[in-house]
Parts: sequence; C-alpha cells; structure tokens
Amino acid sequence: MKTRYQIGLLIVLAALCSKSVNAQLNPLSSQYYTNQYLINPAFAGDAQGLKVNGAYRKLWSNVPGSPLTQNVTVDYGFGRVGLGLTVNNESAGLQRQTRVVGSYAYHLPLSGDGQHLNFGVSVGFMSQRLENADIYGNPSDPMVGQYNDRKTYLDGDFGISYTSDHLNIQASVPNLKSVLKKDVIKLADVATFYTAISYRLALSEGANGVDAEPKFVFRGVKGFDNIWDAGAQVSLVDKQAFLLGMYHSSKNATFGLGMDYKHRYLISGTYTTQTSALSNYTNGSFELNLRLSLGK
Repeated sequence: MKTRYQIGLLIVLAALCSKSVNAQLNPLSSQYYTNQYLINPAFAGDAQGLKVNGAYRKLWSNVPGSPLTQNVTVDYGFGRVGLGLTVNNESAGLQRQTRVVGSYAYHLPLSGDGQHLNFGVSVGFMSQRLENADIYGNPSDPMVGQYNDRKTYLDGDFGISYTSDHLNIQASVPNLKSVLKKDVIKLADVATFYTAISYRLALSEGANGVDAEPKFVFRGVKGFDNIWDAGAQVSLVDKQAFLLGMYHSSKNATFGLGMDYKHRYLISGTYTTQTSALSNYTNGSFELNLRLSLGK
C-alpha cells in the first residue's frame, strides 16, 4: 500500500510540476526590471562594465519534486558592444533541463536623453533528461533510456529594444528552436514571444528622490492563451531601495522588495502567488536574486 501511495504521489507531483513554473506561466520575476537580459539578449552589456546576476526560485511549500529554477547570467558592456552568458537549470519531478547560451548585443546611440537602439542574439544548447535516481520503479525502462538518449540541440534567442532615460520599448523571440521546430520534445510549454513597454517617472528629485516605472508586458506561451502583465517598480533613496508589484492575467500576482547598495551590490526577494488553476493545490513560489555590478 505504501509503495502504491508513493507512486501515486509521484504522478500527481509530476503533473502539477509540469504545468506550473516550468511552463513559463510564471517566469523569473527579475526579468521585468532587475535583469532584463534574462528575456531579451538586446540588454546584454547595456551598462558599461561587468554584471553578474544569480537567481534561485522554488515553490514555497517544501514538496518533494517541486519545481526548482537556478539561473546565472554574466554580461559585459564596452563601447557599443555587449557580451553575455546565461546558464539556466530547471527541475520538476523527474525532469531536468539545462540551457546555456552566449549572447552578442549592439547598442546604437541616438540623439540625446540617453537614447539607444539595441539588437541582440543568443546561441547555445539545450539538454533535457529524466533523473533515474528519483524513479520509483524500473530505472532501466527502455522509454526512460530513449528520452535520455536524445541529443543536446542548438537553441537561441533574438531581441531588440529602444531605451532612453525614461522610455523602454522591447520585443524578443526566446527559445527559437522550440518556436521554429515542431518536433522538439520539451519539458513543458515555453515562451514564444515577449513584448514590453515602460516609462520611468521622477516623482521627486535629490538624494532621497523617488522614481516610479509602470510597465505593461504582453507575452506568449506555447499551448496557452497569451498573457499580459501590468505593474510598477518604485525606487527610493537614489534608486538604492525598491518595491515591486505586478499583476498577471493568469490570475496571480508578484510582490517584491530589494536593495541595490551603492548601485553595486543588489539583493532582492519576490513572492509570486500561484495561478488560479493550481491555487488549491500549492502555494506560490519565492525567488531570491543577487547581483554584483562592476563599472568600467
């Protein structure tokens, strides 16, 4: 009876996990403001110097096999060129996915007000597998072997953006392999496009000035209705502290706060409530973000 219970629980967890975080319904919240390079390669090296970002996200409930996302990005800007590297690792139930891409961006300056037209492209590889050690049953099942024998495949992203001291308009096509090739076996549905517009407002000036940046996002997820996100980030104390709030059309929300000490050391935490379809089964997810910025 205990074995049947464990098998049944594993099946339920795998079903829940495959349709939650990894489905990109709730992407890493840092892509909205603190690390836009996550979703758009045009932001690689958008600031002169080196930036190292790390993100860790897990369901609030400590359930075995629950979705886990780990991400590291490194990008460097010099002159009009930006270079970047993204390493992303996801797990949900038995499934594991690793994606590594390198990025090249070109930042074309326009007239005044910090205006730039930015282009970026990423190229790398994606690897997917099942974790044999976590299987309740026969890990030598031929179907498991067939899944894990699939070759690592080439993947990439493309993005463009217009940025100024106040206005930010962008569009990107992530996961090009999954979007363009119909025969790709994937963990769950992936992002197909991302568009966003935001405008920064200076509510007060000086060392204790307050800025607000409202943002509207429209994005696609393969196999789901298109999703829109709307919210704002409020920055305080010369942009060294910030508060974030976003509502998603998937009927959930993201809240967060953080500190960017001396614009060099950033730490932030966000909490995303679960989508309405799964709110009765699991709590939301917590995300921790760290960043080190080294100017030129």
